[in-house]
Amino acid sequence: MIAFKLAFRNLLGAGLRTWLIVAVLSFAYVVILFYNGMLSGWDRQGRRDTKEWEIGQGQLWHSAYDKYDLFSIQDAHGPVVGEAKKFTDKGKLTPVLIVQATAYPQGRMQGVLLKGINPDQQILKFPSSMLHQDGQEINALIGKRMALTTRLNKGDKVLIRWRDKDGTFDALEVKIADVFNCNVPAVDNGQIWIDLNTLQKMMDLPGEATLLVSGTDEINENVGPWIYKDTEFLLAELNQIIHAKKGGSMVMQAMLLIIALLAIFDTQILSIFRRQKEIGTYIALGMTRAQVVGIFTVEGATHSILATILGALYGIPLFLWLGIKGITFGVDDMGITMAETIYPYYSIGLIITTTLFVILSATIMSYLPARRISRMKPTDALKGKIQ
Repeated sequence: MIAFKLAFRNLLGAGLRTWLIVAVLSFAYVVILFYNGMLSGWDRQGRRDTKEWEIGQGQLWHSAYDKYDLFSIQDAHGPVVGEAKKFTDKGKLTPVLIVQATAYPQGRMQGVLLKGINPDQQILKFPSSMLHQDGQEINALIGKRMALTTRLNKGDKVLIRWRDKDGTFDALEVKIADVFNCNVPAVDNGQIWIDLNTLQKMMDLPGEATLLVSGTDEINENVGPWIYKDTEFLLAELNQIIHAKKGGSMVMQAMLLIIALLAIFDTQILSIFRRQKEIGTYIALGMTRAQVVGIFTVEGATHSILATILGALYGIPLFLWLGIKGITFGVDDMGITMAETIYPYYSIGLIITTTLFVILSATIMSYLPARRISRMKPTDALKGKIQ
């Protein structure tokens, strides 16, 4: 208790110097929280959007399907029968058939993935209900990125050419029923969506699919010939990006923290140099060297405590405002699952961990120069001699 009283008295007596150190340390503290909160918010949004638009609660892949190998798509399809058919009829699985095709927007040629999905599915957020045919025209959906690439708009028609299971080329014209807005590039880039039954007839593959999207946690293993892929496997790319960003941000965060800690370190060295007579007096009055070291260590650590309090005064309103307004980057096509506006997420664990890390770092940095006190002789310290 004496150490804390003396530490606070000495810090307040230092005046402006103390508050400059506290301000720098609080800035580093708030920036570390802000950046990690932004990455956490991006992670939460990305995972939620990917599940809602693409992967559901997991997927079942045909044994020949590999989303990183376009050459596997031609043979990556199979009949949805047996247990898989039962889950599909109950609405717990929705089949997706993927076919390589070529689109000719405004006479230009562009390779695309033609995907078929049930218009009545309720598992994905995808607006598949727009795929219901009205008359003889075949409705199709494209995303905003695809619309920009092909310069197609709602109501436009585009010629599609594909090759069926026997290798025979065929072509027809589809109508763009709508352009949807989606943050998941894997549902948008280079893709045209049509009714599943229509695509199966075009390919002469009745009742077949490339993958099955699950909408329930009940399915967590292979179903017949279909290979189960859980959400962690399907979100591996996003996780790797987030981890890479967190690793890169550690450099900036470390630099900010080191600047603040160096100020504490220099202050402690200067304080010990100028207050040798005071140190000698403490020892002469009966305080042990460990107690005196504790006083100076607590002084340095108190900087971090004051910094967290100061950071909370302007950090909490800032974080609350960002949580409501979000952070808009002005770019909606990053090539990765990322919303135009990110809403930071500050968990209790993140706040506690960051606070303890800053306090512990400041305490260690204060203790290092204070160790010199243990080697001082009381008589020399009273005389103000430098050792």
